[in-house]
Amino acid sequence: MEYDREGPPLPTPRGPLSGAVGARLRGTGPLPDPEAVAAAPAYGDDLQLALYQCYELHYRGFAGVSPGLEWDPDLLRVRAALERRFLEALRAGTPVHESVADAVGALLVEPVHGEGVSHFLRDEGELWHLCEYAAQRSLYHLKEADPHAWVLPRLWGRSKAAMAAVEFDEYGGGRADRVHARLFADLMTDLGLDTTYGAHLDAASAACLATVNMMSLFGLHRSLRGALVGHFAAVEITSSPGSRRLAEAMRRTGAGPAAEHFYDEHVEADAVHEQIVRHEVIDGLLEQEPHLAADVVFGIDATGHLEDRFGAELLAHWRAGRSSLRTPLPAAPRVPAETSHTS
Repeated sequence: MEYDREGPPLPTPRGPLSGAVGARLRGTGPLPDPEAVAAAPAYGDDLQLALYQCYELHYRGFAGVSPGLEWDPDLLRVRAALERRFLEALRAGTPVHESVADAVGALLVEPVHGEGVSHFLRDEGELWHLCEYAAQRSLYHLKEADPHAWVLPRLWGRSKAAMAAVEFDEYGGGRADRVHARLFADLMTDLGLDTTYGAHLDAASAACLATVNMMSLFGLHRSLRGALVGHFAAVEITSSPGSRRLAEAMRRTGAGPAAEHFYDEHVEADAVHEQIVRHEVIDGLLEQEPHLAADVVFGIDATGHLEDRFGAELLAHWRAGRSSLRTPLPAAPRVPAETSHTS
């Protein structure tokens, strides 16, 4: 994975909203009005891609798109409308626990007979399943920890120090070759995938985009700092057991040493991070700002809600012998010719 200072190309539009945002980024065409945004399916391809394009301006941007558009007032107004639609649906559709203790406690329970994606990949997954999973997850893992870094200026004391310590680990502890995004690119190389940042955006489903958009939404809004901490807790607490299963899947399928190492690294690191996040980040935040408890719960439960949606979609396609991707992977192991239906 070499650094591409130009950024990835703009994605193929998936409807009028994403088409209009893409056109504006190219310098042509009107932006969608708030009524069109409000009428769009919140979890649909069109809205999620439109929002993803808006958010990507705050990361690497896109090739040929002016960096000055990051703070373009018209684009920000459209982004705000897209965010409102997404957040309203997320709040309405997420079952929430009554307390932080209940929400965290639920994360710590490992089901005896798990049926999630990591269980499927460990027990039944073929190399093409792992390739598809990695391609979709690359939308986050090639910028791993970046959305969470936005919360640092919004924390203080124990929570800030602990969050910075975990982020330091995510960024390789000062070593470029151990940055987790670099390790994931090495995993992708073992699987024969294109490691270029943003290379698999067109292939990723709306359900995948939503999981990444949620991180950006929580990270970019100071008012949602509690939700971002909750999201971070959900990721770190559940990562170690899930990574163990995925490491076993990589070994069983002969994916390669770098593919195994990425998940082995997360088994060890995130077992430590879980304790830090629970006892220092969350407790430190709520010690100073107890009124954010409901937001922390929402962040935890919204993460589970979107991950469950994405996981159910993957398993539905794979168990039917179909690809989960919108566009096929070039030069990948045997993948069904039929790609998933768009939404």
